[in-house]
Amino acid sequence: MIEFDRQSAVMGIVNVTPDSFSDGGQFFSPTAAIDHGLRLVDEGADLLDVGGESTRPYSAPVDADEERRRVVGVVATLAERSGVPVSIDTSKAVVAAAALAAGAEIINDVTALTGDEAMLPLAVDTACGICAMHMQGTPQTMQDNPHYVDVVAEVASYLALRRDALTAAGVDLARIALDPGIGFGKTHAHNIALVRHCGKLHELSCPLLVGHSRKGFIGKLIGDKDAERTAGTLGVSLALARIGVQVLRVHDVAATRQALATFVASGGLDRTEP
Repeated sequence: MIEFDRQSAVMGIVNVTPDSFSDGGQFFSPTAAIDHGLRLVDEGADLLDVGGESTRPYSAPVDADEERRRVVGVVATLAERSGVPVSIDTSKAVVAAAALAAGAEIINDVTALTGDEAMLPLAVDTACGICAMHMQGTPQTMQDNPHYVDVVAEVASYLALRRDALTAAGVDLARIALDPGIGFGKTHAHNIALVRHCGKLHELSCPLLVGHSRKGFIGKLIGDKDAERTAGTLGVSLALARIGVQVLRVHDVAATRQALATFVASGGLDRTEP
């Protein structure tokens, strides 16, 4: 079980994929992925999130055998050598089971454990950590026409329902984190609203994990969709840290660590004026 202090924890992203939206193909080989994960820990990552299937908009699904082949060796080595908890980013129970057997401690599921009926029993039986995310639609359909009357309230309501379903099935509340799903079935305006009002999700009494790193809304905010987006990601990271988000899932761990350190030292988490 991970204990959270006042400062946000940093989750480093290890995409063992050829087609992830930002770094697809860079760490597709097991050796490259392992080296990258260990480098992220050296840079200050508190956790590592390993995934073998891209969930970017309109991505092609990967069959379970291929996804498992991509991630299990990487998870095993990082669990043994990194010294930090390893999460498996998957919605398939057979992949999650193999990763947990290899040393992963957390399932990070973009379907909030609804995409595979075997996932929830696995989570209960293994007593692993869970991150349940909100997504409207599927990666293949989610950006076709996202629609909400009140995106913050509707995301909060969905996450509350999933939290309650998990605990009713036997998952310890202390093992659950919730993710509003930035970019997963949301327009630019929806993403901005969720970032601005993410603090309301603290009412759900679970740690919050937010994956905003390098996403398209940042390119739109800075007026350059082709920009590298690290600086923009840091701005959002600090805004999320300011409102107490417990876990920041990012590509650029070193830059995030430096930004958080200077932000805290400069009084960025102090909400009262001197």
